Amino acid sequence: MFANLLIILASSLVVIALFRRLKLPPVLGYLCVGLFVGPTALDWVNESEELPDLAEMGVVFLLFSLGLEFSLSKMLALRRVVFGLGSLQVVCSALLLAGLLSLLGMPADAALLLGAGLALSSTAIVSKELTSLGEIFSSHGQNAIGVLLFQDVVAVLLLTLVPVFAGQSGQAWYWALPLTLGKTVILFVGLLLASRWLLPRLFHEVARSHSAELFVLLALVIVLLTAWLTHLLGLSPALGAFLAGMLLGESNYRHQIEADIRPFRDILLGLFFVSIGMLIDLQLFASHGLAILGLTLGLLAIKGTVVAVLVKLRGSDSETAWRSGLALAQGGEFCFALMAQMQQTHLLPEALGHLLLAATFCSMLLTPLMLRGAPALAARLHRKPNEEVQLEEIQAQSASLSGHVLICGYGRVGQSIGRFLRREQHAFIALDDDPVRVQEAAAGEHCVHYGDSRRGELLAAIGLDRARLLVIAVDQTDIAMSVLKAARQLNTQVPILVRTRDDSLRDELRAAGATAVVPELLESSLMLASHALVMLGVPQQRVQQCIDEVRHSRYRLLHGFYQGAQTSPVDSEGQPKVMLHAVTLNAESNACGHSLVELDLAGELG
Repeated sequence: MFANLLIILASSLVVIALFRRLKLPPVLGYLCVGLFVGPTALDWVNESEELPDLAEMGVVFLLFSLGLEFSLSKMLALRRVVFGLGSLQVVCSALLLAGLLSLLGMPADAALLLGAGLALSSTAIVSKELTSLGEIFSSHGQNAIGVLLFQDVVAVLLLTLVPVFAGQSGQAWYWALPLTLGKTVILFVGLLLASRWLLPRLFHEVARSHSAELFVLLALVIVLLTAWLTHLLGLSPALGAFLAGMLLGESNYRHQIEADIRPFRDILLGLFFVSIGMLIDLQLFASHGLAILGLTLGLLAIKGTVVAVLVKLRGSDSETAWRSGLALAQGGEFCFALMAQMQQTHLLPEALGHLLLAATFCSMLLTPLMLRGAPALAARLHRKPNEEVQLEEIQAQSASLSGHVLICGYGRVGQSIGRFLRREQHAFIALDDDPVRVQEAAAGEHCVHYGDSRRGELLAAIGLDRARLLVIAVDQTDIAMSVLKAARQLNTQVPILVRTRDDSLRDELRAAGATAVVPELLESSLMLASHALVMLGVPQQRVQQCIDEVRHSRYRLLHGFYQGAQTSPVDSEGQPKVMLHAVTLNAESNACGHSLVELDLAGELG
């Protein structure tokens, strides 16, 4: 066991460092580690009974952390997603996949059972990637989490049905279903009572001791105890951990608990993904590569399309529908346990089982890449609804406007600008690519439209040729640059005001046609400095003069600040940064009045 852990951790250290350098998701690295150190490749890791149990704890800790993010009130708000969308997704996907498996020669009952198993997605991968991408509370993120929670309940039911379908149990499915649901209700009620009466007092007593060690121990005991009790009930330990985390998410100790268990969660979850990779026979890819590819693409296409159609029928926009489908298109880790049990009971032929295992693994391997490329993929998979009609409507609404202001990006900054313009009774039109934000804004404002500001035809439709000012208020400089170039191709005279995070690309934006560039960080520094000077009694006129001088000198006074210990010495690609340091020269310095070439610093410093 010790040697296995040492090999896995050492291999993961090297591979994850390489994947981060290549800007690839760490999940892929862990899966690849398991694939190559497993028994079918390098065979560095021996089979161990303790490793799968230890790895499963990673999923338990992940679901507990996820539960901390979703309070009980949020989960009640998601009940239609959990039971409505979740049940429809499982049923529809299971029927389609069962039909495909029947064509491959499986009996109808076994095909239906395995089809339901393949309909389930990977809770571990999807939850981790959505969290790391900051999309856990987005529309497609909440759809995915709601469906995954329903799938966790179904997973337990399917495992109990394997002996029934194999004829090894006297219990019928119509008894197994209510029994599983009843156990889930009992578990939830018990955890609810504990979270209301017992756990707050325990955390309060531990917090009074001011002992970080006791706090960590209590958090670990709660996670492991909940998982154990859930296992005793015959339910998924991860489901119990999620419910416990969800109920503790209402407490004041949520953030501290999450910080304490994060190191354990990340390492154990890495072991879980490694153990998944070790189950795959690498030689199958050489002998049955095309079959595995076909099964993988078929699984992704069927599940992704089913979810997208169901989400669309619920009234969501096409982008949310497809991003939800891409998030849930893969097979799940539960399939490995289900297929292993079905092979033991002779419900699944061994040859087909190995191919389905490999296809499920490949779908999981592709998921992090699909989630990170989801915006572009979703845009390719659907055409914006009635784009021509949309352009005509925008043109009709802006036809009577002249001398108006255009705002590209209607987030917090864009909305603030709009409020000032409305206060001064100045007409404006805004574009934003967030459909939810546009829908909310359009309920009270007729001047906000959905669209990508980088598209020249949209800029023309909102009357760029007649506009008095264009404000680019997006928060990404690369997008701002694209909008700026598109605007300048249509109108070379209109003043363009560009918002940026800092002034690192100020000169490039000015060269591309920006009339003025407003760096947020530097302007906020000027605002704080001006307030400080006024509070110190400096005359308002003198303060304004200082601010104007700094702006006129292109913020030269605010350059060359001290970096501090927390500033990373390397950039996002791992290369050493060129750090600029400020040096103050007095009037008597020999360097005054000379250029850097004249000073010959390289020769002086060697």
